[in-house]
Amino acid sequence: MRIHFRTIQNERGMALVIAMLVLLVITLLGIVLMASVAVNRRVAGSDVMVRKALDSAEAGIAEATSRLRNGDAPMPTSNPRAVSQIYLAASGSIPAVGVDTTAMATSQPNGSWLTYSDATKNSNVLTIRFKTDAARTVIYRYDPTKTPSIQTSTGSYIYEITSTGRAGTAKRTVVADVIATPVQVLAKAAMTAGFDVSFVGNAVVCGYNHSLSTPVGTGASGRGSAPDCVPYETVGGDLPAAWSTGTISGGGASGTTGSPTANMPNQSGFYTGPWQMLGMTQSQFQSYVGAPVASISNLNGINYVDNDAIMGNQSSSVSLHSVTGEGLLYVDGDATMNAGFTYTGLVYIEGDLKLNGQAWILGGMVVRGKTTIKMNGGATILYSSDAISQKLAQYGGSYTTLAWREN
Repeated sequence: MRIHFRTIQNERGMALVIAMLVLLVITLLGIVLMASVAVNRRVAGSDVMVRKALDSAEAGIAEATSRLRNGDAPMPTSNPRAVSQIYLAASGSIPAVGVDTTAMATSQPNGSWLTYSDATKNSNVLTIRFKTDAARTVIYRYDPTKTPSIQTSTGSYIYEITSTGRAGTAKRTVVADVIATPVQVLAKAAMTAGFDVSFVGNAVVCGYNHSLSTPVGTGASGRGSAPDCVPYETVGGDLPAAWSTGTISGGGASGTTGSPTANMPNQSGFYTGPWQMLGMTQSQFQSYVGAPVASISNLNGINYVDNDAIMGNQSSSVSLHSVTGEGLLYVDGDATMNAGFTYTGLVYIEGDLKLNGQAWILGGMVVRGKTTIKMNGGATILYSSDAISQKLAQYGGSYTTLAWREN
């Protein structure tokens, strides 16, 4: 039997065509895959830059909060337009700013700056301002005991921090509203003493609760007789002027006033220590105030002086750059405070006290005393629960974030 094979002429070269088509498809798939890899790499790189920019912005919030806590960022509550700006520059290269603005150099170590600010004036500069109304005439405050919690006369001042982080071409801006967490203080009077107290001259102690915005020099010799003081007396929270385990005596033109009575002598239950007043254990208080020092270079903050102190317009073993301060001043010894001494917050003295001249304290004073507790001249103490809680919180407490948003 013969078998005949026929060659189909029109099928010649099909294998080559198919092979080329397969190669073309593989090539196209490779191109698509490479393009996808390139896109994913760019997206991943962009995501990394965005995350780095966001991390930098958050670091800026941390520096601004730290500067507030340390008192490095002045924010006078009498000026709703006050602004503090932290520039990414050395201290000698900070640009000139307006009257409402305080300019500072970054506290970052030289040579390793994170870019959450800028060296020149622009929208990228790390900025701290008060949260205010639209006209920037009223500062908003946070008071969780009231409804609504945003108030204008009580509570913690709300700081609005704007930080812009950059990494490569990525840029992220974070705005945080923060407050100094209030410190609740158990106060007995404007002046609490563990020994006999003597007021002479025209010394003044007022237990009516005053606002933190009370101007320096404001005095009170009684409600109604001191019109410069009345506008700053808040509603509620009033205390006696003086509370003592011993006697309370007055002389000359000195004056004490408060509620429910001006003076409360011969009491019992003086503090076992400042820790009781602050609602802390003794070990917590020691951690709070830190190690004692023999001299002070800055009265702003939490200061623990472990010796006898003379503060004011006199030389002493305590070296002061300024006689004005705020926060907590704890003296484990005797203290003499003369004309020119101005303090906002709480002063706690374990030894004796001589408060002379035009010394002025807004907040409160506690003196254990041993032999002498004496206020002389025009020395003034005005009680302010706000001044005590806010200043202790500012320098020694923690900060709470109320709002956090990305722009």
